Amino acid sequence: MKVTLSAALSAAVAVLALSVAPARAQDLPKTQLKVVGSISSLAPYKDFEVPFWTKTLSDKSKGAVTAEIKGFNEMGLKGPEVLRLMSSGALEIGATVLAYLASDDPTNEAIDIAGLLTDFDTARKATDASKAMYTKLFQKFGVKLLGVGTYPAQVFYCNAEIKSLADIRGKKVRAAGRSQSELVTALGGTPVTMAFGEVVPALQNKTVDCGITGTLSGNLAKWNEVSTHLIALPVSWGQIAYAANMKSFARLDPRVQSLIETEVKGLEKAIWDTAAYHTEQGYACNAGRDDCKVGTKGRMVLVQPSAADRAMLKKIVDETMLPKWAARCSAECVADFNATIGKAAGVVAKK
Repeated sequence: MKVTLSAALSAAVAVLALSVAPARAQDLPKTQLKVVGSISSLAPYKDFEVPFWTKTLSDKSKGAVTAEIKGFNEMGLKGPEVLRLMSSGALEIGATVLAYLASDDPTNEAIDIAGLLTDFDTARKATDASKAMYTKLFQKFGVKLLGVGTYPAQVFYCNAEIKSLADIRGKKVRAAGRSQSELVTALGGTPVTMAFGEVVPALQNKTVDCGITGTLSGNLAKWNEVSTHLIALPVSWGQIAYAANMKSFARLDPRVQSLIETEVKGLEKAIWDTAAYHTEQGYACNAGRDDCKVGTKGRMVLVQPSAADRAMLKKIVDETMLPKWAARCSAECVADFNATIGKAAGVVAKK
């Protein structure tokens, strides 16, 4: 399917062409970068990471800074391996989903504790606040955090009638990762682990009743054709960390370092602005509304969360999700969370 480039996407891409503080490009030394990007089939990689590393930096440097990029999935890597390879110096610059790194350190899971960030503005604010915590964490691995992007909101798709979040009870739900699985269990459902590509036949054959994925990515993957109801309440996001091996980055000319750090701010803004648009487009397309521009019109019932749904989710986060996560993390990690993400989201984790 050919995806139409919307006005909002065009505006976001234009951000990448702006320079907040342009370097003296003519003075920059010739620099060739090797970059491992995020998942190559999804919008952050295709629409933003590729043009950023291969075009924006080249344009800003008058051709002095060039790059090669491949998604980590194209290289046969899994998310956690990206950080480990950056730490060892085998990779210069890489991108991966922070929650994928939870097995290396549970601090990585903090920004995407399922059920914590239920609206876009809070998710963006909390992610910005989290950078201080992740900068410190990544330094322990010898890695420099450059920026943090995101995928659109992750929501429940179901192939059964759902009137509220309480109706997840008794359902088999495809979940990605430990935090989503813990949320499904707390809601009274049964978490099921399976590959993304296996979900459509599983929903169709009722091997699972529901699954969690992005509002638009689910539509583009045809989840809407095998699901009937979607709960319009974000339960997760999938923030993407952009980082570099510290020693490799330090070897770059200081002006090249400055160029990358400055321009990454535009990359972040473009990705976040488009994630907001794609979240809403996912709702519009799955429901078959006329304002659907990016995906395929479906016929799903869009279940709007009630005050009771939000109260239930908050109770689960406060009494189950945060305590379980805090038990896995160190006292320092919990204190850092409370000073950054927790403060932005209005919650307190206790060790």
